[in-house]
Amino acid sequence: MRFSPSIRIAFFALVGLLVISTIGFRAGVSQLNLYLRKEPVALRGALDTIPTKLGRWKRIGVDSRMGEAMTESLGTKLYLDRQYALDGNPQSGVVTVHIAYYTGMVDAVPHVPERCWGAAGLTMVSQPQTVIVPIDRAQWDLKSGPKNQATGDAYPVARVTDHVTRVEESVLLPVGETAMSVTVFQDEKNPNLRMVGGYLFIANGRMTPSPYVVRTYAFDLSSRYAYYCKVQLSALLPNGDGALALWTEFASELLAELLPPLMRRLPDWSAIEDSQSKEN
Repeated sequence: MRFSPSIRIAFFALVGLLVISTIGFRAGVSQLNLYLRKEPVALRGALDTIPTKLGRWKRIGVDSRMGEAMTESLGTKLYLDRQYALDGNPQSGVVTVHIAYYTGMVDAVPHVPERCWGAAGLTMVSQPQTVIVPIDRAQWDLKSGPKNQATGDAYPVARVTDHVTRVEESVLLPVGETAMSVTVFQDEKNPNLRMVGGYLFIANGRMTPSPYVVRTYAFDLSSRYAYYCKVQLSALLPNGDGALALWTEFASELLAELLPPLMRRLPDWSAIEDSQSKEN
C-alpha cells in the first residue's frame, strides 16, 4: 500500500514530535530533580526484634507467620504479627499488633484490614472513623530535633534502650498526630464480642491514618527513596458502647511504648533527607 507524500510527511513529523517530546520530558524530569522510580530503603533492624515487653504490655504466645497466599496478598514479607497482654495477663486485655513494611514500590495501594475482616465473616458495625489516640509525650523532646523537610515540623526525639546491649540512644519519631482509622466489627458467631481495629501509616517520617494520603507522602516525586509502614492494633472486646473507648485506652498506652523501638528499626528519614539535599 502506498501513501500520498502528504501522509508520509505527516507521519514522519508525528514520529519526530514524539521523539522530541520523550527527550524533552526526560530532560525536564532530570532538570527538576524528579524521581518517577523509587529506590528501596532497608530496615535498620528486623521487626521481630521489637521488644516482647512494652511497658506494662507483654507478649503472649509466639509471633504468627502467614502462609504463602496470605503473604502474597499482604504484598510484603517484612511484617510482624504479635499479641500483647496487659500485665502479661490475657484476662486483663489482649491487643494484636500487626506491622507491615513496604519500600521501593511505585504507587502501591496500601493493604487495609477492613477488607480482610469483612471477608472473614465479620459484620461492620460502623464505617471507618478517624480516632485521635492520645499518647504520653512527657518523656519526648518535642523541640530540639531536626525538622522534617516536607512540613517544617521538628521530629520528636525519644530515648531508647537496646534490650540486648542495654545501650541508650536517641531516636527520631515521626511528625504528625497519632490518629488512627478505626473500624468496629461484630462476629455473628459470638455476639458477646466485638472486633475493634485501627491503623495508621508511617511514610517518609510522617504519620497519617489515611491509605490515600500515605501515597502522597511516600511517593513524593522530589524524593529518590520511599517507604511506608502500616501499624495496626486490634482487640476482641466485650460487646457494647464502651468497646471503642476501651480500645482507645489500650491503643493509647501501647502505641506510646511501641513507637520509639519501632522507629529505631525503620529508616532514619532525617538522614535520608540530608543525603538528598547534598546530592541536589
